[in-house]
Amino acid sequence: MSSTEQQTAYFIPEPSPWPIVGMVSLLTTLIGAALTMNGVAVGRYLVIGGLLLFAYLLFGWFRDVIAENLADRYNRQVDRSFRMGMFWFIASEVFFFLAFFGALFYIRNVALPWLGGDGYLGATREILYSQFNPAWPSHGPGALGGAFTPMGAWGIPALNTLLLLSSGATITWAHWGLKQDNQKTLVRGLMATIALGLLFVVFQAYEYFHAYEALNLTLQSGVYGSTFYMLTGFHGFHVTMGAIMLMAILGRSMKGHFSAHNHFAFEAVAWYWHFVDVVWLGLFIFVYWF
Repeated sequence: MSSTEQQTAYFIPEPSPWPIVGMVSLLTTLIGAALTMNGVAVGRYLVIGGLLLFAYLLFGWFRDVIAENLADRYNRQVDRSFRMGMFWFIASEVFFFLAFFGALFYIRNVALPWLGGDGYLGATREILYSQFNPAWPSHGPGALGGAFTPMGAWGIPALNTLLLLSSGATITWAHWGLKQDNQKTLVRGLMATIALGLLFVVFQAYEYFHAYEALNLTLQSGVYGSTFYMLTGFHGFHVTMGAIMLMAILGRSMKGHFSAHNHFAFEAVAWYWHFVDVVWLGLFIFVYWF
């Protein structure tokens, strides 16, 4: 195919085994998790095998896509499709977290006042639990899970906020260096972003340890404990995945894979990282502060 035809024709890749590998890896992991939760010993090995197979999938599929990109097989139409795909992926993540924030809002502003006797359903309080205290944070009827101390906003949460906001600045610095074809700035900005992200994860792990050991704040601490760990835990998982993606982009940057006019992979990860930053601001305000 001539270069002119290559720029006008939409690239169609060869048949790939990776979707089948992905299906097998996810199915194996889910079956293993189900067996593990039911006390079947082989379940944990299936989980490990499924996760290793999934890691192999990511390595192989990304390797193929990178090779196709470096071979200049992608035209502007393909680039637009990649951008639209990343846009809709982040949009799905937005609604993922909106569901959790919505659950937190409903619990605090609808369910608790109702159980406390407010609203048109308040009369059922005497039937359900007349001694229920609707104050937030709540550990549910009968001090479920025992007394606990709520997690404050200052200290590690405030420090982690500073770390993530700083990481947003460093990845923007790296992007600026890329647009200027400044390889040193690109690499240094990515290194700084990765370091800040990993430091965030380390501090969050320490926060969880402190919550369990010193505050008696656990997953069994009623609705406050479950919503706290659900929201912050999923966010921590996203930060970890973002840091791994940044490491892959750093490796590619050090090999000179990106230029000022061809760097969608970098932009995709940068979008994802900024999304993680914004979600954390919401968590800091509505989970830790108020």
